[in-house]
Amino acid sequence: MPNSSTEHPKLVTFRNAFFTGLVLVAPLMVTLWALLKIIELVGGRARPLLIHLLPLQLQLRPGLTLFWDILSTVVVLLLVALLGYISRHVFARFLIRTSERLMLVIPGAGPIYNTVKQIVGTFGVQNRNLFSKVVLVEFPRRGSWMIGFLTSKSQAEPQVKTGMGEPWSVFVPTTPNPTSGFLLLLRPEEIVELEMSVADGMKLIISGGSVIPPWPPPKDAPVAATRESEA
Repeated sequence: MPNSSTEHPKLVTFRNAFFTGLVLVAPLMVTLWALLKIIELVGGRARPLLIHLLPLQLQLRPGLTLFWDILSTVVVLLLVALLGYISRHVFARFLIRTSERLMLVIPGAGPIYNTVKQIVGTFGVQNRNLFSKVVLVEFPRRGSWMIGFLTSKSQAEPQVKTGMGEPWSVFVPTTPNPTSGFLLLLRPEEIVELEMSVADGMKLIISGGSVIPPWPPPKDAPVAATRESEA
């Protein structure tokens, strides 16, 4: 006699299929329910304010309540995002201006702040791309070498009128404040090109020679320098 407690195979198959379908459908139903609640809460309250901007024929057209609720929700979300974007940037500018004014009124902090600001502006990513290579030049006299940056190989009126052939432009900054320096027009044979990256050259100058980049450079140094110049 068969065991009455044993479930029928078809019933087991149906139950397994039902729970599998429920697992697939439940997240979709919950998500849809949540979206409808948001649309009802946000769009339903904003619709009376926005629907008056529409032509009268569209206002009185039946069956479009859900559509206007969805449209009102989208408009409200866009307005909130726009408000956040404007507030963030306005607040950031206000905070920066207030911080600058505070730094300038602190005794002794103003000159330091201005110097650091000039250094950051001079050697920021945008201006740093002007320096193509770190070089050594004999300056201000023979036998005295200084770190500089090769800025251009282009030939214009100053280069041509030197009568030096095709000199290159080299910027030699001062240490430790590299915002000032000297622009030199030198023959290529008077310039010693270095393997260090522009960033390492900046660190060397700003630190007054206390931060020495490793040499020979790591194997990935040329790749890093290339990426840096392309940034």
